[in-house]
Order: sequence, then C-alpha cells, then structure tokens
Amino acid sequence: MRIRRILAAVFATAALAGLGLTGAATATAAGSVTTASVTPTSVTPGECTDGGGKIDRSTPVLPTCRGGMYNGQTVD
Repeated sequence: MRIRRILAAVFATAALAGLGLTGAATATAAGSVTTASVTPTSVTPGECTDGGGKIDRSTPVLPTCRGGMYNGQTVD
C-alpha cells in the first residue's frame, strides 16, 4: 500500500513536470505571462529544409541545419 502511494506521487510529479504546469503556475503567480517561441534542440530533415535551411552532413557528431529558422540545430 505504501509503495502504491509513493508511485502515485512520482507519476503525478512527472505528469505535472511534463505538462509544464509548475512553470505556468510560477509565471502566473509572478504576474507576468509572456509568450515565447521555443526552438527545438533538434529537428527533422523535413523541418530543416521547410524552414529554409540546408542539411550540413560534414559536422562530426550529427548533421546540422545551416540557414533558415533552425540554423545551428542538430538534425536527426
């Protein structure tokens, strides 16, 4: 029974963190809610080219999007 309560608390915390509700509540409590565009850390090849970029495969670890709206983002 105790393990179920602990697991329920862990899942609830993970769900709130995943939905970003804790950050939204903090921003609302502070009195300033702004809309910011979030740039992903990696993009698909289609997103890179659709955003006006080209895929640079000469980078050592992962291909990188060069130019356009996802400039500098890794492509996977």
